Amino acid sequence: MTKSVRRLTITAAAVAVAGAGYALLSGPAGINLAARTGTSTQEVTLAWALGAAAVTALAGWGLLALLERLTAKALTIWTVIAAGFLALSVLLGPTAGVSGSAKLGLAALHLAVGAVVIPGLRWSAR
Repeated sequence: MTKSVRRLTITAAAVAVAGAGYALLSGPAGINLAARTGTSTQEVTLAWALGAAAVTALAGWGLLALLERLTAKALTIWTVIAAGFLALSVLLGPTAGVSGSAKLGLAALHLAVGAVVIPGLRWSAR
């Protein structure tokens, strides 16, 4: 399996995890995944969750590929950056949630995608 195929698989897995997480949170858990955007409320849809996971995974892939071309310490540098972005994402992103359960649900989605992308792309670099 080539590096690109491994990274594409990780991207697909991140999207699948986001979709499954969204389905569980908005379905059986009954959480209204919505966020405040200024004075309005934005519903977090399945398409939004899938798109955000795909963009996140592809951005991580792109940054890792760039760093691999620039430095021998690419994996270490990328991991620190990725972990920092995940921390910011979990701490700041869900704060716009319309309720406590929405905030927790959104944080869980961020963590789930990060739990796939970070170790997965690290594995793909070996």
